[in-house]
Amino acid sequence: MFNRLTELLRKEFIQLFRDPRMRMIIFVMPVIQLIIFGYVLILDVNNVNFGVLDMDKTYESRTLIDTFNGSPYFTLKLYAKNEKELEEGILSGNISLGLKINSGFQSDIKRSKTTTIQSFIDGSISNLAAVSMAYTNQVIQNYNMQMMKSRYYRSIGLIQEDLRARFPKLGSSGLDARIRSIYNPDLDSRNFYVPCVIALLITVLTLLLTSMAIVREKEIGTMEQLIVTPIKSYELILGKTIPFVLVGIFETALISIVAVLWFKITIHGSLLLLGLAVIIYLFCTLSLGLLISIISKTQQQAMMTSFLILYPLMLMSGFMFPVENMPEFFQYVTYLNPLRYFIVIIRGIFIKGLDFESLFPQFLGLSIIAMILFVLSVTKFTKKLG
Repeated sequence: MFNRLTELLRKEFIQLFRDPRMRMIIFVMPVIQLIIFGYVLILDVNNVNFGVLDMDKTYESRTLIDTFNGSPYFTLKLYAKNEKELEEGILSGNISLGLKINSGFQSDIKRSKTTTIQSFIDGSISNLAAVSMAYTNQVIQNYNMQMMKSRYYRSIGLIQEDLRARFPKLGSSGLDARIRSIYNPDLDSRNFYVPCVIALLITVLTLLLTSMAIVREKEIGTMEQLIVTPIKSYELILGKTIPFVLVGIFETALISIVAVLWFKITIHGSLLLLGLAVIIYLFCTLSLGLLISIISKTQQQAMMTSFLILYPLMLMSGFMFPVENMPEFFQYVTYLNPLRYFIVIIRGIFIKGLDFESLFPQFLGLSIIAMILFVLSVTKFTKKLG
């Protein structure tokens, strides 16, 4: 058995690396894709272009505009003359946020009267609109605090001094909220998405390569030669799987090194645990790819089937959308998705540094799916031989 498997592995490696384009796809393209996706897949919103219609033209209104323009989130692009010009700026896409400061803004503030600021946000991009609304509220709150401090600082200071003089032991009370983000202190979405991009690249590469492994033998006419050899069906499946497992491990190591050195992503967990997770997950994707290759008649059909499977795998994995936000039925369906378990594992190891005990449910689910897919591929191939 060992000699037969060794010769089959040697044949697979020669066939895999014989084509220069295949070497480019395996070793170069994942690194390029990681760098591109690492810069593109960012949820942090900065430099929101905004326009303003200042109908008050006072010191207070200019201070509000400067507060927006001085924040790291907003960039002033349009000083509108009328409301129509402001709306056209949003319609054309020149700005994403429009502010309208009504006349009487200064007088309302001086009389401590509530005043209204109208804001127009481009809602065509829901994520950008939601974040822009949150940033707008934050800037307005900062402006309110600034106005209150400048107005009442002296009077409050005099009162406090008088109270301290009369009651030396009287202390200050109130809530002091100190919020700290653990695991990702800077709230950098790149730390959240780059590990998932690694998982995604491994999935795409291994699934596409193995989905054409068996069907390629059919098209070039070498399948009959494999059938008449004394090699068993499970040995052939192993021979088709193991080379891609080794390639997948190498790919994971390569793009993880790029992620650490290029994007400064820190791996807080165990590298051995990460390697174990990669091996189990590779058996999932490779077995699924071989199953597609076995049931397909042409390489084109295998590639189309792979793409049809890839999209549900990605969308129902928690990569872009939290599983908890999905309808309850689809939350149960995601338990059949190996990418869901692997993303939890790779995020837990990269970001939180979790150990095997904490990730045991994910490892168990991933292992069960790997065994089921491998048995299905062997069984289906046996039927094909018969």
